[in-house]
Amino acid sequence: MTTVTVHHAKTHLSKLIAAAERGEEVVIARGDKPAVRIVPFEAAKPERRRGRLKGMGRFDESFFDPLPEEELRLWEGRGD
Repeated sequence: MTTVTVHHAKTHLSKLIAAAERGEEVVIARGDKPAVRIVPFEAAKPERRRGRLKGMGRFDESFFDPLPEEELRLWEGRGD
């Protein structure tokens, strides 16, 4: 475990980050009192479940009907 002062941490932050990434425990202290610990960031893995959206993608046949001319103009940026 490496314990350093706030002043030392400000001066050598890059080295302390590299040490934490290597698995070393790095503690920053205010005076003789430990204040924080630097640890490597672990990205959260997204929860993935197969079939969660099954049945949610159903469209009735009107979904495929052409848009009315007025709405089509708006989608194409030709609206008033």
